[in-house]
Amino acid sequence: MSYLTDRARAAGRNPEQPEAAGGQSFDDVLAEAHVTRRTMLRGSVGASLAALFGGTALNACSSDDTLVHPNLDGGGPTLGPDASVRPGTDAGIDAGPSGPYAVQFKKIARSTADTVVVPEGYSVDVLFAAGDAVVPGATPFTGTFLTSGETEKIAGGNHDGMAFFELPGVDPNKGGLLAINHEAPDLKILIASASYDRNTPDLEQRKIVLSSVGVSVIEIELKADGKWGVKANSTYNKRYTGNTEYRVSGPAASTVGPKVVGTLNNCSSGRTPWGTYLTCEETSENYLIPADSTKNSGYGWVVEIDPRGELADLPVKRTALGRFDHENIVYLLGSDNSIAFYMGDDGTPGCIYKFIPSAKFDPNNRAANANLLDLGTLYAAKFNPDGTGQWVALVQGQNGLVTGAMDPGNETQGEQPDTKIDFNAQADVLVNTKAAARVAGATLMDRPEWITVGPDKTFYCTLTNNGGRKVVHKANPRVQNLHGHIVKWTEASGSPTATTFSWEVFLLAGDPSIAKENLAGNIDGDTFSSPDGLYVDPQGRLWVQTDMNLGASGDPFRNMVDVFGNNSMYYVDPVTKKSSRFLAGPKGCEITGITHTPDLKTFFINIQHPDQGAWPSNVQDNKLPPRSATVVVRRIDGKPVGA
Repeated sequence: MSYLTDRARAAGRNPEQPEAAGGQSFDDVLAEAHVTRRTMLRGSVGASLAALFGGTALNACSSDDTLVHPNLDGGGPTLGPDASVRPGTDAGIDAGPSGPYAVQFKKIARSTADTVVVPEGYSVDVLFAAGDAVVPGATPFTGTFLTSGETEKIAGGNHDGMAFFELPGVDPNKGGLLAINHEAPDLKILIASASYDRNTPDLEQRKIVLSSVGVSVIEIELKADGKWGVKANSTYNKRYTGNTEYRVSGPAASTVGPKVVGTLNNCSSGRTPWGTYLTCEETSENYLIPADSTKNSGYGWVVEIDPRGELADLPVKRTALGRFDHENIVYLLGSDNSIAFYMGDDGTPGCIYKFIPSAKFDPNNRAANANLLDLGTLYAAKFNPDGTGQWVALVQGQNGLVTGAMDPGNETQGEQPDTKIDFNAQADVLVNTKAAARVAGATLMDRPEWITVGPDKTFYCTLTNNGGRKVVHKANPRVQNLHGHIVKWTEASGSPTATTFSWEVFLLAGDPSIAKENLAGNIDGDTFSSPDGLYVDPQGRLWVQTDMNLGASGDPFRNMVDVFGNNSMYYVDPVTKKSSRFLAGPKGCEITGITHTPDLKTFFINIQHPDQGAWPSNVQDNKLPPRSATVVVRRIDGKPVGA
């Protein structure tokens, strides 16, 4: 989640304020959290959204034969729209980060520059920016403001999660499809005043702003000049927006309704092994049009889209996967084609979820998987103090999910008064998933964002931060967790259908120069705050992207940028946990979204809300406003990225 979105959503909520909490030994916390000393070394918003989305002041989701799909996009990859890939056989890539894939790049220094910085020997190019043409015949934004009918056909704003998809008959290392999420509007290219009164928008403003969220699908290709570009007027190029109609399926469809107009807050994403794109709605309310928020339960779902446009009845909101602040979604596929999907609730706090479909994946018939995400069991994770965990079923009638259930509330703030809630049917559980997870005893985590799974079937999850936590938990070991941490787990026997797992705290973010024990962290190497984007590539290399706000660091004399530099992307060795900065973004941005070609020689990365400077106009030789964009990162010598 962009912290801009967090601020926008705060208008209708009671934000948690950090409080001092003493009396805890950091050594004790580390011991309890399974972290060894050896690894040691965020008010409300007004009616105008200008400062949020268009302004310049930004202050402040094993058995040896189990199949893992690691990873073209951090969402459980396949190497073709219908392919399944066994470990060690993906496109001829040898297992393990060795040989031509060994990490040897020269790490970069902290940066506060208004540009994207990459290692020596690398190139970076802007591929696709907010306002660029998408749909064939579209008029791009070139400085003249467009009508709602025109903005419906151009790139939305705040690029976030994305995935690369192969096309039949196309060399996937030279072309394919990119599906890109747009989390929020880039107002500076939408409205001349760069401001928007969300309480009194006229119909045209409403349509324009809602056109800037959702998803872009674009065909891309390696051009004759050796650079990647969008294939103009491709029949695959399409927008899915806040004005698009979406079918609703699954157990809660009868409550939500058969159709919903609009998607919103499309944060991160994932994919299925049958080649569809899963865009995650990171809000259950329409904060852009507050008057609409109480009308239905149409937001907060996972939306399935077919980038190739072949499957019937898509796009569709899949209610069986629960309604909460979805960040991203990844999957694990068993040798018998059983499958599970894993999700984080980017709430402060939120839970981690798992969905096991009732049917198995059919690798031989793409259409046979069309309704796979409609029937199954949704679980939430319970992290036990001893490093074990259970997946607790969120099924009406089980685990306290009954009529007259008592919701214990946000216990990270201490004991709360119970609130009565009725779970009369499974639809009630799915519409009120957050409350269901609390009632069932799932663990409230410090803002679970991206989840990723590696070739060794190890899962990692970024817990971006929770500056308001008062009560620690062994999986969330710090009060006022301003800088966040990462946890990892493995399923029992490496199975997607397992109901137990083993876990540990992998890393505590922060910087040792900050004197407070709960903010120093234990990062070995280049330090960072607020880990968000997270991805293990097919070679087992762990990439971490950050989304820290630009405010207080915990040091009274230095803000976040003073301590950590601009938001960046890091390689963190899964074994040694050594951190090396690989890429730094321009002023004010968040680094998010990562996908690549199968040969790992081209990485696509998103630069979101670079509103503190002039990027990307300062590298494109134009005078357009700063805006979000997708960039292409490659080695100049043509070898794999990261090596």
